[in-house]
Amino acid sequence: VQLQASGGGLVQAGGSLRLSCAASGRTFSSYAIGWFRQAPGKEREFVARVSTSGRSTYYADSVKGRFTISRDSAKNTVYLTMNSLKPEDTAVYYCAADTYGVGSQRASYEYEYWGQGTLVTVSS
Repeated sequence: VQLQASGGGLVQAGGSLRLSCAASGRTFSSYAIGWFRQAPGKEREFVARVSTSGRSTYYADSVKGRFTISRDSAKNTVYLTMNSLKPEDTAVYYCAADTYGVGSQRASYEYEYWGQGTLVTVSS
């Protein structure tokens, strides 16, 4: 499967962005999808995950209540809607696919396929 992340940009603190992760391949619906981010000088960290059905979602504590992950299987796309953005949300955001598809995996090594990343910059 190939993943293409998009939607990043520059936004002021308190603003919103919606990231998209478009996937190729007919097996997309059988993969759980996660979003990760990596800020300059920091390790990549888990942000959110959506199950194969879309009914189960998981979030890092730092984004819970502000970010929403969702998927549209008809469009082979997963979205990350980010509200109330903070300067500390500045990072390159990556989407990734977990072919095992079950559970609430938050470790990056659990994900086999990765998109190229999209930069989100939040100004104060």
